[in-house]
Amino acid sequence: MTQPGAETSVDPAEPARWQRAAALFVRWRDGDARAMDDLVRLMTPPLWHIVRSYGLDHALAQDVVQTTWLTLVRTHASIQDPQAISGWLAMCARREAWKVGKAHGRADATDAPALEERLPVADSAEDVAVDADRSRRLWRALATLDERCRRLLRIIAFDDRPDYARIAMPIGSIGPTRGRCLTKLRSSLDRDGWEGN
Repeated sequence: MTQPGAETSVDPAEPARWQRAAALFVRWRDGDARAMDDLVRLMTPPLWHIVRSYGLDHALAQDVVQTTWLTLVRTHASIQDPQAISGWLAMCARREAWKVGKAHGRADATDAPALEERLPVADSAEDVAVDADRSRRLWRALATLDERCRRLLRIIAFDDRPDYARIAMPIGSIGPTRGRCLTKLRSSLDRDGWEGN
């Protein structure tokens, strides 16, 4: 069975998914066994999206998608219009997902707009890449400092209430030393083209 996943990019000149599904269904019904494999590859990703929207876990969703395909094999003769195969598969998957979800105490499917506002806010891929780049530059610049500055800045950065006794410096010299270390760090970052705040 085909696992859910991204479909390869489709040439805009290619027929729509439902048209390709209809053509594959006709070929399969006419005896081309390979056409069913192609139909499964084409339609399984959207069926997964439909089934998972009912709140089913991976194993139950897999069972529902497989049941949908088995139902098609058993009842394909009842489908009069091949153009309806995509809608037929979607409806069969919805009904089976609802039935399985109800039997397992799952809630009914939620409309996408209602679900979207409940999804966690995530950083964009660009933000993640920029943060990772800044982090690499910061650690690279920190590595150019002497051991005393690195140790002092790490203690100050990672401890909510730093234990200045661990620093092994006179208390009155910690502030000025920290300022000099931060100035050295800023200079190193500037040489590296740092654009952070």
